[in-house]
Amino acid sequence: MSDIAYIPNVFRSGFELDDLDWVTWSEPGRTGVEHHVLWAPDEAKGEDSVGLLLRFPPGAHGDFHEHLGHELMLVLDGVLDHSDGISYVKGDLVVEGPGTEHQMSSRTGCTVLAIRTAPAAARTPQKPLRPVGVTAAP
Repeated sequence: MSDIAYIPNVFRSGFELDDLDWVTWSEPGRTGVEHHVLWAPDEAKGEDSVGLLLRFPPGAHGDFHEHLGHELMLVLDGVLDHSDGISYVKGDLVVEGPGTEHQMSSRTGCTVLAIRTAPAAARTPQKPLRPVGVTAAP
């Protein structure tokens, strides 16, 4: 029999999803990001993918990193800010391929479904990034 997880109404505000176990993501370069693991890599089976719900309170940000596989991000609520200057809103789906680099943040708060096919690796930015909490110029 399959292992099935069910989360009703995942499009409600992530800050109302208090029936989930949220854990603060403690890692260098990350501030305030919380996550709920949907599934984790299984080394014994050679499985690298991970599925997470991410919650960014206003001003929270991840680290700057490079994707070693694909990443899919679906904004469930709020505004997700990309270090390249693009902001994504509720309902936006972002798919980034291997080799893409970014830092994600949220000036207003957001909740995101994130699926990675392979791990990410911390990197040092080689160009200026949009500062966390700053709106991109028009």
